[in-house]
Amino acid sequence: MTKYIFCTGGVVSSVGKGVTAAAIGRILKARGIKVTLQKIDPYINVDPGTMSPYQHGEVFVTIDGAETDLDLGHYERFVNINLTRASNFTTGQVYNAVIAKERRGDFLGATIQMIPHITNEIKQRIIQVGRLSEAEVVIAEVGGTVGDIESLPFLEAIRQMRTDVGRENTLYVHVTFLPYIGATGELKTKPTQHSVRELRGIGIQPHVIVARSDYPVSGEVVDKIALFCDVEPRGVIPLVTTPYLYEVPIMLEDAGLGDYLCDALLLPHRPPDLSEWREFVTRLKAPKPRLRIAIVGKYTALHDAYISVREALYHAGVANNYDIEIEWVYSGDLERGREWERLHNVDGIVVPGGFGYRGIEGKIEAARWARENKVPYLGLCLGMQVMCIEFARHVLGWEDANSTEFDKATEHPVIDLMPDQQSLTKMGGTMRLGHYPCVLKPGTKAGEAYSVREVLERHRHRFEFNNAFRAPFEEAGVVFSGLSPDGQLVEIAEISDHPFMVGCQFHPEFQSRPNQPHPLFNALVQAAIAYHRHRHKEVEHSTEEAPVPEGDDHTG
Repeated sequence: MTKYIFCTGGVVSSVGKGVTAAAIGRILKARGIKVTLQKIDPYINVDPGTMSPYQHGEVFVTIDGAETDLDLGHYERFVNINLTRASNFTTGQVYNAVIAKERRGDFLGATIQMIPHITNEIKQRIIQVGRLSEAEVVIAEVGGTVGDIESLPFLEAIRQMRTDVGRENTLYVHVTFLPYIGATGELKTKPTQHSVRELRGIGIQPHVIVARSDYPVSGEVVDKIALFCDVEPRGVIPLVTTPYLYEVPIMLEDAGLGDYLCDALLLPHRPPDLSEWREFVTRLKAPKPRLRIAIVGKYTALHDAYISVREALYHAGVANNYDIEIEWVYSGDLERGREWERLHNVDGIVVPGGFGYRGIEGKIEAARWARENKVPYLGLCLGMQVMCIEFARHVLGWEDANSTEFDKATEHPVIDLMPDQQSLTKMGGTMRLGHYPCVLKPGTKAGEAYSVREVLERHRHRFEFNNAFRAPFEEAGVVFSGLSPDGQLVEIAEISDHPFMVGCQFHPEFQSRPNQPHPLFNALVQAAIAYHRHRHKEVEHSTEEAPVPEGDDHTG
């Protein structure tokens, strides 16, 4: 029978439940156990697709086109699986489904209540994700913090699951935070005790407490948490903050969590194979030369808005034995003539996806800088579109060239609304979403990066390159190196006389993995390394040949 691990959070928000859930998935998979993961979000929005990244961070897109929570990115990267829309649901989706059933008369005139109707819908979705994936273990993370009123229906549902599927098939992991009092030099367990008491008041007794801390956790603190929270001492897992996200599965495994989970859930005991993961973390932590890559966007004040882009760069950096230092550049500053010196010192530029006019001209200028100065450039979705707009303006001479998203009256709409989007009026879930095939042109930079003829990539957009302008672009040196199988949609564009200036209409960052960097990010980093070496060689060469000023005495 399917086993269920439920992850909750306490004391503070953003305590690391998502990474903890992903890490648990990794250590169970290392034992040959088939797992899947699910994020349960308590907000009433149907999905995060229409929410501001400042509110929610990145919108992660699954292969079947669901717009989901960014934690699904952690799940996929850590466990190396492709999740579906079943792996994320919200309060909005639950209420939508229950109300639709009531309108159809499915409840035969019953009064619709939180219990059992809402909780039954929640449980059905948790059970369904396990059935669809045929997983041995479902790891479900409940968003928010224990004590939040909006989380109560979900906590009640996972409490009921213990009876529905059996106590031997359910396990509760509670992730808390241990604050440090500088004046006394102590880690305090009282907030964790209160959080567990709140959870127990709902009817849930955690089996595991993952105690996050910014400082080392002593055995005395572990014993105190175990005693006051009624948890076995081996079920209290200290998790000290690490600058290396991918070290967390190793920390949990070395603390004994994997064996404890197998004991508690009666799972087969197999020796875990984390050798590749440990090797990756060793390479990640090893001293390496540094490569500076700029991410030019409009949400750079919140790095979580581009979390998959950041991680994809890190994956490619490790694969090429370089540390990636990210220069976060707000495109709105570039429009005002500010912060340009930050671009002058980078080895590569990434312009990620986005919507809306704010900061667009700064992104276009960043693309111009990359093209004119031969700086390696990777444009993602909107990043490809601004690359094409810039080329149209400054190479083809069409000063008004634009996207109809930003200028409906332009005479050169090089980016235009997709035909199947023309009649849509609703914003949520109506874009081109999910996996689509892309046929690559041999001998191009994209073709060489992938080394295959056809790939599947994830999309999230409404606008595309306007086919009416293909011919003049190609005549001026743009190569459309990736097309849809019918040849009607431009998926990848690149500039032929540039070391590496590639834009793709999709989001390759969603498919990058720690030990399998995405080919386009890998190619960008390799181009950036070549640019870095060439630039520094030029500096050294010019220094060696610098003339000695007349009249100076250099004899000492």
